[in-house]
Amino acid sequence: MTKVERARRLFQSAYKRHMAGEIERALQLYDRSIELHATAEAHTFRAWALSQNSKYAAAISGCKQAIELDPDYGNPYNDIGSYLIELGRYDEAEGWLRKAIDAPRYDVRHYAWYNLGRTLERRGALREAVEAYRNSLDLEPEFLTAYVAANRVIARMN
Repeated sequence: MTKVERARRLFQSAYKRHMAGEIERALQLYDRSIELHATAEAHTFRAWALSQNSKYAAAISGCKQAIELDPDYGNPYNDIGSYLIELGRYDEAEGWLRKAIDAPRYDVRHYAWYNLGRTLERRGALREAVEAYRNSLDLEPEFLTAYVAANRVIARMN
């Protein structure tokens, strides 16, 4: 088995542990995967695990490493934006979320639109927030969280 294959298996094991809530074990496996063959995905998911322990600075750093490896991969841009939202840094988050929206390789773009809506809503740009939530719903019509958010903002505007 090649290093790349071993790294991929370690990443898959890390992800399973991560989803099972075994964050510390997942971090160890992500680290081993990255040591063998660093990928944007491994850095991004490792960063996500760190964020679940409120280690936002380290998570943002990990996402920036992912972006260095693959600037087309949208997930780390969105994740940086969401971590900045958690830190109350909405203006800064917006730029990262817009990069996620524009990223060529991003399968869950509705999350970036939703997070952009969160930043706009918190900054008082309510019409723009509704538009962002609706863009999220256009991409993922069953994304209930965006539906609720859009309706909450519409109710505030009335």
